Amino acid sequence: MTTRLVRIHAYGGPEVLRLETSELPPPGPSEVRLRHTAIGLNFIDTYHRTGLYPLPLPTGLGREAAGVIEDVGEAVTDLTTGQAVVYAGGPLGAYAERRNVDASVLVPLPAGVDGERAAAVFLKGLTSWYLLRRSYPVKPRDAVLLYAAAGGVGSLACQWAKKLGATVIGIVGSEDKAALARDLGADHVILAGSEDIPAEVRRLTGGEGVAAVYDSVGRDTFMTSLDCLRPHGVLVTFGNASGAVEPFAPAELAKRGSLYVTRPTLDHFVATREALLEASAALFDFLSMPDVTVRIGQRYPLAEVRAAHGDLEARRTTGSTLLVPG
Repeated sequence: MTTRLVRIHAYGGPEVLRLETSELPPPGPSEVRLRHTAIGLNFIDTYHRTGLYPLPLPTGLGREAAGVIEDVGEAVTDLTTGQAVVYAGGPLGAYAERRNVDASVLVPLPAGVDGERAAAVFLKGLTSWYLLRRSYPVKPRDAVLLYAAAGGVGSLACQWAKKLGATVIGIVGSEDKAALARDLGADHVILAGSEDIPAEVRRLTGGEGVAAVYDSVGRDTFMTSLDCLRPHGVLVTFGNASGAVEPFAPAELAKRGSLYVTRPTLDHFVATREALLEASAALFDFLSMPDVTVRIGQRYPLAEVRAAHGDLEARRTTGSTLLVPG
């Protein structure tokens, strides 16, 4: 069987993305063959493409997709042909019409969650889960600061933090995104670049600062994020949209109120199948709550993956972005 997939043979801009055809062998004993119905596009995919997170080349890209099982390996006992599943782990290669996937990373879709919705939220939703429930567990009446509050992770984390009883301050890049963040439940919205962010955060919190900052930007916002925290506050830096954070002196944490910094990654929170299923159940429970919005802002055919990457990096996207096979 042949399949179309996207590979890179060198690091660089969107132009290095190549749509190719490859033979797909039968699934191995612990694998299933999955026909993708929707593929999630995430900012981490651009880090792999540029070499910020180096990989052996050539390589496929993409961590997240939903699909339907077409065949199962002989050792697979808990999944069946025709079952709808989603995943956000294992080797890269989700940018494909079909692929073989190890059964251990697949999560069955519950009733009421279709493939598009699953691919739009699974990685971003699990990221929101480990940010809000593990990295700094949000408590009622906490004030938290969330960068890119109208983006893929931000649009989910904003809603989830509100469900947990937090006061959410969102940072966005435009007035349109500010309106979207407010619709998603942000109590206050700050336009990036238009204000002194720490001063505005202090004003909004009565001079105290926030309990946690969830920062996906990285280098350009790191010190600003520290300046927004209350004493003993936690900076959760989980992305490098502006580049990797530069080395800093630990004394910077002491003089700002004995702060904490953590740099988490999803894989460490779902390292076992039991942990993956527990996290997934928490995510699906959140998605079943009233008024939770999953916004698919853009859909691109797999063949237009270069345009999709370009729009994502240029901040022209809102909510979740899907690549559509076929």
